[in-house]
Amino acid sequence: MNKNRLEAFSDGVLAIIITIMILEIKAPEDDSFESLKPLIPVFLSYVLSFVYIGIYWNNHHHMLQVAKKINGSILWSNLFLLFWLSLIPFGTSWIGEHHFSAVPMSIYGFILLMCAVSYIILANKIIKLEGKESVLYKAVGNDKKGKISLACYISAIPFAFVSPWISGLLYITVALIWIIPDSRIEKQIN
Repeated sequence: MNKNRLEAFSDGVLAIIITIMILEIKAPEDDSFESLKPLIPVFLSYVLSFVYIGIYWNNHHHMLQVAKKINGSILWSNLFLLFWLSLIPFGTSWIGEHHFSAVPMSIYGFILLMCAVSYIILANKIIKLEGKESVLYKAVGNDKKGKISLACYISAIPFAFVSPWISGLLYITVALIWIIPDSRIEKQIN
């Protein structure tokens, strides 16, 4: 199966997700700087989610760059990832409108957790198809970054009820871990 359609479709879905997120930010009715103040939480949630979508787009690109072939299982795994990524605008809107309160922050964390789990599933499906000699298998290794990310998300969900700011810091920590493109794949190619 040719992977070009999979990549093009995924890119299109991610572009739509970003478009939906920005459309959620409504311009204030006033023309003063003061009227922008209520938008600060909305804008901050947008920035965080935009970074997350960018991270997934970048790493998805790298992963598919080294994949030699795909099958139906990979197609469905990719759709599973896109499903969870498509919920990010909902979570973004909710945390922004409710100023990072506990329940929206925990649901946002659950969405991020499921994005990570579905990404891991997709990577494992590619590895299963291509075997332990594949570039992706060699690059992923023990996936320390992935395990740290999962631990942060799993911790952040209940921490949202202790302090939503702790959850927010954990989400930012994961984003910072991944903001620099994952060089493991590039190292295997070179």
